[in-house]
Amino acid sequence: MSSRVAARSTTPVAPDSPVDGLLEPDVYGTVDEAPIAAPGGIDADADGQLNARRDAPVGGQAVLEGVMMRGVSNWAVAVRKPTDEQLAEGERSPEEAALGEIEVTAFPLESALRRHRLLRLPIVRGVVALGGSLAIGFRALEVSANAQLPPDEKDGSAEEIPKAVWAGTVVVALIVAIVLFFLIPVGLTSLIKDQLGSSFLFWLIEGVVRTSIFLGYMLLLSRLRDLRRVFEYHGAEHKTISCFEAGLPLTPTNAQRFSRLHPRCGTSFLLVVMIVAIFVFAPIGLPAWYWLVATRILGVPLIAGISFELIKFAGRNRSRPWVRAVMWPGLKLQLLTTREPDLDQLAVAIAALRAVLDRETPGELSAEDLVGVEVVA
Repeated sequence: MSSRVAARSTTPVAPDSPVDGLLEPDVYGTVDEAPIAAPGGIDADADGQLNARRDAPVGGQAVLEGVMMRGVSNWAVAVRKPTDEQLAEGERSPEEAALGEIEVTAFPLESALRRHRLLRLPIVRGVVALGGSLAIGFRALEVSANAQLPPDEKDGSAEEIPKAVWAGTVVVALIVAIVLFFLIPVGLTSLIKDQLGSSFLFWLIEGVVRTSIFLGYMLLLSRLRDLRRVFEYHGAEHKTISCFEAGLPLTPTNAQRFSRLHPRCGTSFLLVVMIVAIFVFAPIGLPAWYWLVATRILGVPLIAGISFELIKFAGRNRSRPWVRAVMWPGLKLQLLTTREPDLDQLAVAIAALRAVLDRETPGELSAEDLVGVEVVA
């Protein structure tokens, strides 16, 4: 199901708010004046940015010139479509990008967790949920990439990137991740294995090497100019989700006041993966090199499942001081993978979330509706 939303509307929003002085008239679209049905609760950080105190079963991902949002039983992608003039020029500035229409495409979501009770066991549910998230994430990237292509000159229909190309991209991405973050660290540490003479030193150094490679990789990505707008949409996704979790009307002006950091972010999850891997591999000791390689590959699902449980717990207990302290490094790492979005980008993120909310109301779902729901922001 697909629809298009005008770039802007001039209908102002009444400045009524459950937080004094928070809401302002907004010219990006008509919204409900009453708070959205969500858990609610707001506090402010040291920088004066707002944070929601509780979780809601919604998540998302930045894509090319847009945002994917997912709920309990639906997910949607909102993308800024390039105009004909922009397609002819081949390149567009941020100001020009904001002129395009917002195209929203919605899809039903049926998780395997809802159908099979055994898959909802701790750790197992994390592996299944992450697999589903990866599938949706790559599909959302495909939708957003296709939205940036010009129409086919023959019949006027939209061009699309071949499915085989996306399948190959997924396989290559997974292989590169395993090699870069698991096989290379154990390989490098194995070069000095005999000099170490201690399994404790081996897994400690391997963990430091793995985490260092990961942090260096994140730093490199943050410096790439071509990814800057993706990181801005990542920030827009987080702000929009937090605005919803706080129970406020979804407007770009409201969302802009929230922090671009979120405790359930995939960036924080990846850092947790690096740290959890140190403890998972510690009991293995110093077996032959082929067993070291095998355990690093076979251990990935277990590490991912444990890390998912930790991120999920942190999201639900974000108001506890000790949880905030533990998750602080992951939140700060998000400073590399998010940027402050503008109001036009927030309008895109809100369009994606509203497409989901039009089909379900997370704040009013029954316990049966929430069976098997596992979402990462």
